[in-house]
Amino acid sequence: MNERLKQLTGYMEQNSLDAVIITLPRHVYYLTGFASDPHERFLGLVLVNGQDPFLLVPALDEEAAVQASSVKRVHTHQDTDSAYEILQGLLPAGLDAVGIEAEQWTLSRYEQLRGSVKAGRFTAVDEQLRNMRVIKTPEEVVLMRRAAEVVEEVLRRGLEKVKIGTAEIDIVAELEYQMKKLGAQGPSFSTMVLTGAASALPHGVPGSRIINQGDLLLFDLGVYLNGYASDITRTFIVGEASDEQRRIYETVLAGNRAGIEAVRPGATFASVDAAARSTIEEAGYGVYFNHRLGHGLGLDVHEYPSVHGRNEEVLRAGMTFTIEPGIYVQGTGGVRIEDEVLVTDSGVDVLTSFPKDLTIISG
Repeated sequence: MNERLKQLTGYMEQNSLDAVIITLPRHVYYLTGFASDPHERFLGLVLVNGQDPFLLVPALDEEAAVQASSVKRVHTHQDTDSAYEILQGLLPAGLDAVGIEAEQWTLSRYEQLRGSVKAGRFTAVDEQLRNMRVIKTPEEVVLMRRAAEVVEEVLRRGLEKVKIGTAEIDIVAELEYQMKKLGAQGPSFSTMVLTGAASALPHGVPGSRIINQGDLLLFDLGVYLNGYASDITRTFIVGEASDEQRRIYETVLAGNRAGIEAVRPGATFASVDAAARSTIEEAGYGVYFNHRLGHGLGLDVHEYPSVHGRNEEVLRAGMTFTIEPGIYVQGTGGVRIEDEVLVTDSGVDVLTSFPKDLTIISG
């Protein structure tokens, strides 16, 4: 077994679990190297005490699983089969405690599992998987750096298409085309390009709005590459910047830098949030910064931990997350500047490097 499977097996022994059934595709990939989107079909990695782990996959994925997975015991099910009944036949009788990802199971699927797999109880293993994933290995950091490099090149190419009169959605289409062209699996979330007053919507939806002279223009985008997500936000000004736009931008940039400077082992997430937020509050814009400072990043674009003012958890080397303060003034526009950071043994390593000084686009 690889090291991650050994960790999970050790957890099973410590917690007296007879078996663990992993069904979230990202966790199957994380633990075995096999990536798949089974759609509505059952996909499972199963660990049983005293046995070699096995995969139960749709028959159409058998060859891919055999080739990619570190787990070489692969069973399949057809679309006409009951995958849960097959799973029961592969498990030993008399199971007491079985671990599952509680956050992954719908009520309907859980009832099918419970109806077929006879066990004394089912218990959540989500926290263990979260604790494993939160500290990135050097190999994972390499993959995350590459995903960051790709999305930054996507942004560079997309900016070449910015002209007055261009619609937000047309730039989104260009960005997502460039993602594929540069080898990404696709966007890690819905690509965001917002212009003018719409840039004040933290979760705005790009549409037919066109870029005008004097607009704030916000880009928030990321890619999946080799299973890992990237996420970056940069904001630009089209044409000539007003004094108010400059003040807002420089305030957000100062908050971004203060948040990054606060990242170090032993600090708390609350203190990192406070460093950025206090900078914005002191400039008089605190009411316009209405979300947490950041979120964990890795296999998912939003994962544990959450960087906010009430999270007193201590930062540890190997954690990766975003720093993304913003100011959003309704009717005027918004600015957000987002970077990806890695906690190191001595401080912080910023994985994103796209320039973030105030940039005016001629249009």
